Amino acid sequence: MKNTTRFKELVLAPEILVLPVVPDALCARIARQVGFSAVIVGGYSNSAHLLGKPDVNLLTLTEMAEAVGRIADASDLPVMADGDTGYGNVTNVARTVRLYEKAGAAALFLEDQVSPKRCGHMSGKRIIPTEDMLAKLGAALDARQDPDFMIMARTDAIAVEGFEAALERANRFIEAGADMIFVEAPENLEQMRRIAQEVQAPTMANMLLGGKTPMLPASELEDMGFAMVAHATACTYAIAKTVRDLLGHLLKEGTVAGMEDRLIEFEEFNQLVGLPEIRQLERHYYQDIEED
Repeated sequence: MKNTTRFKELVLAPEILVLPVVPDALCARIARQVGFSAVIVGGYSNSAHLLGKPDVNLLTLTEMAEAVGRIADASDLPVMADGDTGYGNVTNVARTVRLYEKAGAAALFLEDQVSPKRCGHMSGKRIIPTEDMLAKLGAALDARQDPDFMIMARTDAIAVEGFEAALERANRFIEAGADMIFVEAPENLEQMRRIAQEVQAPTMANMLLGGKTPMLPASELEDMGFAMVAHATACTYAIAKTVRDLLGHLLKEGTVAGMEDRLIEFEEFNQLVGLPEIRQLERHYYQDIEED
């Protein structure tokens, strides 16, 4: 089954789809290993991991498409890609869709912020007129080659024009053909319930530690009616804290002894990154290969 078709089935299933945002191919392999069905490639995490910078639209389209390709290839899981603002006007949006499809994405989302955008939970956001976003959405829908490639429309209007305006935008996007909707940064449980109930398309909640939206378990979000929940920063924050603690200890003590609970061992890591499969492939083609 194509990953686009698989992702669509997961979104439309009665059970909520839990989506970790993976910042690199290694995290994507780990997500597959522990049992996730799909992942997201996000601009926030890739800005941090590729550039060491915040999510303020510094990454280019080609850098993101390359990241999508690496993660899709490493995991073999359906990948939903962050298309940001589409990297420009309607022409750029069409190219974004084509490049992400070629890279192996199963879906993408586009947002209605002014470029350069900001992380959805930062202050000072601005949004484009609804009609401009509808034009971008139309260009994205026309550009996709695979009819199962799902396109999500995201609105950041709550922080700019208020909650009612955000709901109105979301439903306009559905009328224009969006397959899924992401109303970013609701500020309380009532707003979250209304998004899930009043937006007549599969909706996604975004759980971000320290963000504007209440943190809820997947079971409660499913009961509200959300089809998906993303964890946009969990992997990135875990890596940042673990590496900071580890390097601080190493600098102070001159050894990683005492930090073993933070580390994976050599053979286990080789298993994780697929060394046995590579050795098996080598043996297949080189029958007399010398075993390590």
